[in-house]
Amino acid sequence: MVVREGRIAQIGPDVAVPKGAQVVRARGKALLPGLFDLHTHWTPGSTPGTYPQIATAYLATGVTTVNDFHQPPESFEPRRRWLSTLYAPHVNLTARMSTPLGHGADWADENTTRWVNSPDAARRAVDAIAEYKPDLIKAFTDGWRYGMSADNTSMSVDTLSALVDQAHGHGLRVLTHTVTVERGRQAGEAKVDVIAHSLQDRPIDAETIAAIKAGGTYYVPTLAVYEPVKPGQEAPFPADDPRMRQREQKFGYALGNAKALHDAGVPVAVGTDAGMFPHQGATARELELLVRAGLTPAEALIAGTATSAAAIGLQDDRGTLRPGLRADLVLVDGRPWEDIAAVRRVERVFVDGRQVWGNGVKTSAANQATAMPAVRIAALVDDFERADGRTALDTLRVDEADGGTDRTVQVTEVVAREQVGHALSLQARFSSKPEPFASAILPLSRGSVEPVDLRGYRGLRFEIRGDARPVTLEYRGVENRRWSHRLQPQAGWRTVEVPFDALQGQPSRRGEGPVPAWKGDDLQQLVFSIGGEPGEKVWLELDNVAFY
Repeated sequence: MVVREGRIAQIGPDVAVPKGAQVVRARGKALLPGLFDLHTHWTPGSTPGTYPQIATAYLATGVTTVNDFHQPPESFEPRRRWLSTLYAPHVNLTARMSTPLGHGADWADENTTRWVNSPDAARRAVDAIAEYKPDLIKAFTDGWRYGMSADNTSMSVDTLSALVDQAHGHGLRVLTHTVTVERGRQAGEAKVDVIAHSLQDRPIDAETIAAIKAGGTYYVPTLAVYEPVKPGQEAPFPADDPRMRQREQKFGYALGNAKALHDAGVPVAVGTDAGMFPHQGATARELELLVRAGLTPAEALIAGTATSAAAIGLQDDRGTLRPGLRADLVLVDGRPWEDIAAVRRVERVFVDGRQVWGNGVKTSAANQATAMPAVRIAALVDDFERADGRTALDTLRVDEADGGTDRTVQVTEVVAREQVGHALSLQARFSSKPEPFASAILPLSRGSVEPVDLRGYRGLRFEIRGDARPVTLEYRGVENRRWSHRLQPQAGWRTVEVPFDALQGQPSRRGEGPVPAWKGDDLQQLVFSIGGEPGEKVWLELDNVAFY
């Protein structure tokens, strides 16, 4: 094989080695197209949890194209800039849509996951999302919670059909979170491009298979995330525990339904839901589980390369080894079309013809970092005078409340002040769960991706009033570091100054690791939170938030 300018130029037994070419001798090895993982979450809560390290984990296992389902659209532009500095797979950033109180909307606001419940709402939401130039759209259409908790709401067929039609008009493919057979049939009827989870509530029937096949829908079963006992881990419950028996039963349905769809001619592609469990090795495990489901090793390899490329419309760019295609390549020791476990023995990985993993590759400084370089910002964070929902730093304000099917209802809006100008008003009715809360987040950089350097300032000044409930001012930084300060608002406006040395470092949400020391050059968000008793109504107003 000869590679020129990042693409395969020639391939075959009689191709001559061009003069001056860099030669990789691989006798006895297997050369594969780069693997795909069409369902991942590059979340700070994953293992690893930082962008460069997640990128490296995929390259080390031969994965050269992934779909990331985790990021809000506001973060797409800085994340693409970040990825351009890394040795990384190609990452497709995927915008999310759900129903009010649906899965994916039960923990996020609409700047993170759009909520729709009618065809017109779906069309408008797709148009709004398209302005951020996502690579794909993920729709949470199925509210079934695996029989383990109360169901979320589900998306109606007419809403989903309108969403798909509008997305296709923008040249965007749609993947769905679909986990029941009935919703799988509806996904096929709506002509969804990819079902991105296992149908696992019962064995699939002929009518559903026919609907999925007629819709031209691909199937990505994410078996690895549902494996009841993952490799190297202990069983979560004893074998005779009803919860363990339920997991085993659903996983059996998932395996059987993947094989039934494959045998019926529905194209099966590869995704894992990694990020919900460790990234490293997840894609290889998915290939092994497809073989366990009944595909041959060769069929599993095709699922993870050519079929996955076609599922997201990239079959003319990558996914097979032929002239003109992108030189995303993996060199492995073994014959994985005979023994699928050989995909784990990765020796070299190339992206766009450039070796990014294996012998002779030195890890880049950017891949060793855990964050983008810090940037300096102006003192004024927000005076709430813009009418477009953005701060004075040109970042998009975000709401955050306790999640779940019973969640706090929060309304945050800019309102006129009595004398002059405007302020931010937060009003909430708390959920019935213990320790409910509502928060307004002021990102210090676009999408809260780039850290900012506040070492030129001494603290934060702002005006505040509220209904006598304690308010927590929190700074959030890279690697989920947090510092906070509690204060007591009053019914009337007052100006508050909180110096940085008044902040207290907070342990991570998991309670792991030491309390972070304040450095001042790794901050990403300002958060104002108010808590209270279940069912209470609360209010808070802010103005003129600035560093001093």
